[in-house]
Amino acid sequence: MRPLTETETRAVFGKLERYIGENIQLLVDRPDGTYCFRLHRDRVYYLSERLLKVAASVPRESLVAPGTCFGKFTKTQKFRLSVTALDFLAPYAKHKVWVKPGSEQSFLYGNHVLKSGLGRITESTAQYQGVVVFSMADVPLGFGVAAKSTQECRKVDPMAIVVFHQADVGEYVRNEDTLT
Repeated sequence: MRPLTETETRAVFGKLERYIGENIQLLVDRPDGTYCFRLHRDRVYYLSERLLKVAASVPRESLVAPGTCFGKFTKTQKFRLSVTALDFLAPYAKHKVWVKPGSEQSFLYGNHVLKSGLGRITESTAQYQGVVVFSMADVPLGFGVAAKSTQECRKVDPMAIVVFHQADVGEYVRNEDTLT
């Protein structure tokens, strides 16, 4: 387990900035202590500095997951955000999308959000902006990328894709053997 390099930090914070904007600072400097990001086996973990000191005494081979996995680096060194980061992204999300109850299951199976399943969308959401997807009861379901801006969503046909699927809580069931 080691700190992130400059390029890795830029990649992680760049991806987080798409979803929570300048609220990244609120992730690091929390009222309950200081938190940090660490790399272990190509995965980026989010953990408190208190837990970091305890994890330092565990041998690297025995350490499975020192904190919450925020994502992993692919073989081409691109950062891919994991669904396990959803609980930390949802409260600070700048752009949100709410889906109708009939479309929740479709999204949880890994499908994109269509205009017919769109309940609400925050104003001033730009095209290709990172969005967090919620149910109408404000339960975070996952996150994705807006395929259309807010203004385009109003006049597009009902079968058009408005949010590209990236990750959802259904991955806990579909990929339970690979999530750490």
